[in-house]
Amino acid sequence: MKTVQTISKIISKYLPIWIVLISIIAYAIPDAFLSIRQLTGFGLGTIFFLMGLSLSSDKLLEVIKNPKYALLGVLLKWTIMVGVSIGVAYVFFADQAEIATGVILAGTVPSGTSANIYTFIAGGEVALSITMATLDTFISPVLTPVLLQVFAGRFIPIEFWPLFLNIIQVVFLPLLAGLFVQWKWQQQVETVKPYTPVLSQLALFIVILSVISNAQEALSSNLSVLPLVFVAVTLQVCIPMLSGYFIARGLGVPERNARAILFHTGICNSALAATLAMEHFGSLAAVPAVANMVMNLTIGALMASLFENRFRIKEDEVKA
Repeated sequence: MKTVQTISKIISKYLPIWIVLISIIAYAIPDAFLSIRQLTGFGLGTIFFLMGLSLSSDKLLEVIKNPKYALLGVLLKWTIMVGVSIGVAYVFFADQAEIATGVILAGTVPSGTSANIYTFIAGGEVALSITMATLDTFISPVLTPVLLQVFAGRFIPIEFWPLFLNIIQVVFLPLLAGLFVQWKWQQQVETVKPYTPVLSQLALFIVILSVISNAQEALSSNLSVLPLVFVAVTLQVCIPMLSGYFIARGLGVPERNARAILFHTGICNSALAATLAMEHFGSLAAVPAVANMVMNLTIGALMASLFENRFRIKEDEVKA
């Protein structure tokens, strides 16, 4: 048990470094991961299944009884993040259809699981973070295809139903399955819960290896555009993060809840975006999602560290 906790802490603490390292390995030797290239959907489904297993019904009920902060966070995410993503795509990549579609897709998927981890590190309200992520997951099968059809349809023809069914299969059903298993076999699940964070992180690594190795050829043939892509996705992550936090604080949202909203607004499930891009729009459309994955994890880790130190300083001042 202690060994698993130690491994989980090491992975969580240095998650951006692991992501970058794994991405480089997958890019350098893509053929080494041929056997797992078809496991992207399975890896994502595993993450959402584990999310369903680990949801605390008591904490969720507390947030549901007072849902205003959760609803505000979801509203900010689906307005600010979507608006910034559309603006970035139209300004930077109006003449590059697949990349523009990938940018919009990366901003119209549910929030990433790392948002929950960073909320915890930053001293934010984890129950609120999980509730917002759950709401995201339930509404994204409809919102993601609709938003893509409306705003990315000018670049690439978007088929609503295949995308809708794909999200249902990869996101919605595994989450429901996890919730059902937790409800049906609660005692047995309690013994598994301590391992869900590290299992989710390992599943994320499988997804990254699969996505990067699949997209290696597209990345190699478009190296010249990568610097601009990274500039674009940095704006795509930073603007919603800061906007979500300061708008929340301006509306009187408590600090812990505002921190949860910050990560929820700025971090999307770019692994899911990359998977959907590969399956529906081509490997080039996955490039912005891969870049977003690296940047949202890196920037998220920096923000979490900043708030963690700030939170500790306040505690020390109170003790003094």
